[in-house]
Amino acid sequence: MGIKLRIGLLNIMPEAEKYETKILRMITQQSISVETVLIRSSFHAYKTTDKHHLEKFYITFAQAIANKKLDGLIVTGAPVELMPFENITYWNELTEIFNYAQKNIITTLGICWGGIAIGKFLGINEIILDKKLFGVFPSTYHQVKHWINNNSKPVFDSPQSRYASLNEEELLLAENNGSIRLLVDSSEAGHFIFESSDERFVAHLGHPEYDIQRILSEYERDQIKGLNLIPQYFDVKNPVNTWQETSMNFFGKWLEMINNKSN
Repeated sequence: MGIKLRIGLLNIMPEAEKYETKILRMITQQSISVETVLIRSSFHAYKTTDKHHLEKFYITFAQAIANKKLDGLIVTGAPVELMPFENITYWNELTEIFNYAQKNIITTLGICWGGIAIGKFLGINEIILDKKLFGVFPSTYHQVKHWINNNSKPVFDSPQSRYASLNEEELLLAENNGSIRLLVDSSEAGHFIFESSDERFVAHLGHPEYDIQRILSEYERDQIKGLNLIPQYFDVKNPVNTWQETSMNFFGKWLEMINNKSN
């Protein structure tokens, strides 16, 4: 067996101890051996997370890089897309982490708000959507010859759950300027996967790590709140996971890309 890749997971999701299993399932069931490092923000309260679990299994980013490098970093989503960045308690911390990652980590993957945060770091502004983008959306690859493309399904399904996106005009301008490459889009979800031209950052504004139960629980939660939000392209009475294979492939190809660059 080859050398393990050391992958950090900066988890800022509610109930972090439950959410981490969804990401770990995606990256530990790959052919490439991975050592995962669970990382917590120093400026996030983690009000809904089990404090004992947090203290036992999580370390700060400074501790994670103190004696050994990270090959890759995943930044999770967070329910803060409706807040101005300057009001987010850990935004300055995250900016410092991105600055470090740009020079010292092979690639950083941002999921949902984590991807929006990468866009902001790269100079692309967030926009608030008219209503929550929620469901499993048909999506299309832009790049034919690229690590993200599994070369089998030009159109695939991708779960989305967010109230914000990135400015489409600014995304297209950034691609025209050569600072990013747009990789995937959807007629409803817009361009939601892209990478920086140096491949140091990959942003996925969707939720490839979601399973059926996660979508159902969000649907039920929204119904309890009185929100009439029904997931699009997803039958809550007869749910079928149509995205599992593509999502596993996405994480596998991301790890493969890191592995190739680390050798």
